[in-house]
Amino acid sequence: MDNHCIFSTEKEDFDYMDINVPCQKACPADTNIPAYIQALFEEKYDSSYDINRKSNIFPGVLGRICSRPCEELCRHGEDELGNPVNICHIKRAASDLRNNDDKSNENEIKLPDCGKKVAIIGSGPAGLAAAHDLALIGVAVTIFESFDQSGGMLRYGIPEFRLPRDILQKEIDAILSLGITLKTGTEVGKDIELEDLRGEYDAVLVATGCYKANRINIPGDELPGVFMGLDFMINVCRGKFPDVGKKVIVIGAGFTAFDCARSALRLGAGEVTICLRRTEEDLTVTEDEILQTKIEGIKINSLMLAGKIIGDKKVEGVEFARTRIDKSGPDGKQKIVPLEGSEFIMPADTLIIATGQTPQLITCSNREISGEDQKTFKSSTPGVYVAGDYLTGPTTVINAIALGRNAAERIARDIIGKNFLEKAVSIQDADITHRQRAWDFLPRQDMPTIKSVEDRLKNIKPEVEKGFPSQQANEESKRCYLCYLHYEIDIDRCIYCFYCIDVAPRDCIKLVKEIKTNENGAIIGLDETSSWKNVNAIVIDNSRCIRCGECAKVCPMDCISVSRVELIEKRLQS
Repeated sequence: MDNHCIFSTEKEDFDYMDINVPCQKACPADTNIPAYIQALFEEKYDSSYDINRKSNIFPGVLGRICSRPCEELCRHGEDELGNPVNICHIKRAASDLRNNDDKSNENEIKLPDCGKKVAIIGSGPAGLAAAHDLALIGVAVTIFESFDQSGGMLRYGIPEFRLPRDILQKEIDAILSLGITLKTGTEVGKDIELEDLRGEYDAVLVATGCYKANRINIPGDELPGVFMGLDFMINVCRGKFPDVGKKVIVIGAGFTAFDCARSALRLGAGEVTICLRRTEEDLTVTEDEILQTKIEGIKINSLMLAGKIIGDKKVEGVEFARTRIDKSGPDGKQKIVPLEGSEFIMPADTLIIATGQTPQLITCSNREISGEDQKTFKSSTPGVYVAGDYLTGPTTVINAIALGRNAAERIARDIIGKNFLEKAVSIQDADITHRQRAWDFLPRQDMPTIKSVEDRLKNIKPEVEKGFPSQQANEESKRCYLCYLHYEIDIDRCIYCFYCIDVAPRDCIKLVKEIKTNENGAIIGLDETSSWKNVNAIVIDNSRCIRCGECAKVCPMDCISVSRVELIEKRLQS
């Protein structure tokens, strides 16, 4: 086969990718998901890992703790098809099973020193992602980190039973090995002034995340035994374990709240309850996280609002009121309404409030640094840029990585005067696959875990999820529809013999009266017809196609082609 390949920057082709590869569209970092799943299916684990790392920098980390926006849009999750592909855990499998475990960046080409210097404040996911991309184009990068180790919220906000520190450290080391200077235990505004960094560096990027916990401001919130969720997790992650007593209440609905609850259990609590203002159906944490939390015996109580904290010298309980959700607000906006006379008290030895956090703003010449523009990443202070959660407020690790990389590209353009990356759509001839219809009905593979709750709770470190072995990873990868493969019929050569329609295992090849396109020319719909006199084309509907290749095998005119269509980043040389 002639492996012809073109690179397109036409809007039509970008729209095609958005419409037809929804998992990649949903990923903030534009990870080429079908490509790394196909590589893993072929047992090319190093290649699968490298495809991930080109976009998201931390495959081993994200394979454990990603929020998985891709899975929400996976075509295998459509009503008739069951559950979405376990994309996140396939990513982890590539990390776990690869051979070059200590050579994460060996395929990266670093450009010569360009004579520019950038300071990055914060070594969390956004800061490290930005440092990685800037270092690759020859920028001298120095990271200033207030904690004694790098990683930011990855190290100090996520417990070890979800993210082992050796996995995190390996992927951080791969980034730092590009020649990046890391200065830990250095707090900007205390140990060094931002104004001094502005004078020494060509640009400064603030990527310090959100470390200022939100309070709920109810009576009693200053009592001993009340912890802010983020502060609680930082202490736990630093090995400073508080005495939580036997009964623990956690208020909050995000990952931090769940991490606090599961950590409290490992610190000796006998009864842990997560209390929600809304319902469990409104949670944004993953289903796997909810399941493991329940397996460990933690209760999740819905529709309750804290009114005051009970206690004299320390926390003794929390008074809650039952709530209802009022959807009658403007634009259907939901409002939490406490029910009068529904108050009750829940006893507690410890209360953990995990209701979000905000950035601790850095000042420069007595002016607070804030993000002015999420497109340019520029702050109100010349030469100072902002990225990650410091810019947007609390989001997700994968979002912070994407913002860090985008900020790096903007900084490079501003201080060097040109782009180093260009997004393009690669269109390349491909072979037909041998995907089977039966693979549509394979159940989603469950992540193996430590089964014994007693073994899980021995201390804070045992990783609960054990990772897919190779056979299980391969079985899960079969379920992917490989949406980056585009099957197309050459209408000029087609003789309308119907062979392809007869063998198609799904209703994916259609007689069409009209093809509907958007303003950029991308196909957005097919006007089907059953009347031969109205047929203008026979078309493969790639949103229904399962890439089995049966149509191409039986076509007597050899008029069905397959192309591999991928959204890529072309790295431009100096």
